[in-house]
Amino acid sequence: MRHELITDAVLVKNYMNGDESALSVLIHRHKQKIYSFIYSKVFDRDITEDIFQDAFIKVIKNLKLGKYNEEGKFLPWVMRISHNLVIDHFRKNNRMPKFDNSGDFNIFSVLSDSAMNAEKRLIKDQVECDLRRIIEELPEDQKEVLIMRMYKDMSFKEISDRTGVSINTALGRMRYALINLRKVIDKNNIILTN
Repeated sequence: MRHELITDAVLVKNYMNGDESALSVLIHRHKQKIYSFIYSKVFDRDITEDIFQDAFIKVIKNLKLGKYNEEGKFLPWVMRISHNLVIDHFRKNNRMPKFDNSGDFNIFSVLSDSAMNAEKRLIKDQVECDLRRIIEELPEDQKEVLIMRMYKDMSFKEISDRTGVSINTALGRMRYALINLRKVIDKNNIILTN
């Protein structure tokens, strides 16, 4: 049987059942796509090779532990592992952009509305998810003002009317919400990027 006719799912199953050659076929089949994806992020052949190898070490570990359950989606699964390893690489080397904390702190500046490719959309979705999780940690009054201002696009006058507090109090709560978000981001070494 020719290797091209065997699906990724069958090859994964065969590998998990002890057929070591099935993994070689999978690596050979997808090497160019995965390698090109990693290289397009790091622009260094040695680093690309390291990340590629780390990705397949992780793939092997997960397969051996029986942690793979995304039948028919082997390539997207490996791409996600590779993507996470690229992010880890940048975090370790402190090359991923961080916020400039000078002047007005605007955590939402990372969320651009420009047309995005699938990878940027994935990163944006992850940033938004991380952000929502952090916002949930804020005191209720700060969270309420921040959500009204940033997600509902309400003016501070409208927020003041809705919450029954002065405009200055609403402004203060927004300021403290942003300060507290920054503290959580710094404390947990969270990197938000677009």
